[in-house]
Amino acid sequence: MGRRASDPLARSGRGPLPLDPEAGARVFLYTVVMKYIGIDYGRRRIGIALSDDGGTIAFPRATIDNDADALGFIRRLIEEEQVEEIVIGDTRTVSGAPNDVTLDAERFADMLTRDIGRPVERAFEGWSSIEAARYAPEAKQHDDSAAAAIILQRYLDMRG
Repeated sequence: MGRRASDPLARSGRGPLPLDPEAGARVFLYTVVMKYIGIDYGRRRIGIALSDDGGTIAFPRATIDNDADALGFIRRLIEEEQVEEIVIGDTRTVSGAPNDVTLDAERFADMLTRDIGRPVERAFEGWSSIEAARYAPEAKQHDDSAAAAIILQRYLDMRG
């Protein structure tokens, strides 16, 4: 009841897996493979995190300058890593009011949607930078990629 090597699902490790191949069961369990990118948008820097292939754990990936090359870098990373969903931190205050970076972050999310062709999900960002700083090495006060990982992990945890 095993999969043949010529079967693309068998080669990729993705697709249906028999629950009990010894008993000849015909019930299959599908593995869900969905990778996410998390973005912590800032006026000067953008933190980027990626999830594992199963979309359960977020990892800091990079901090890039928020310049003319930022969108291209993110686009290439999404293609290379085969990311399926984009998550950006919602910069609004805890009360839901916009702050001084909210409009820029919304514009950036809209540019991503147009450029990548996928919707961009928003996730609560409050205190992510403070939380990231708590875990940073002593010599480093803040890591935007760690903040992006916190934002993405919150989103993944909320999805279950």
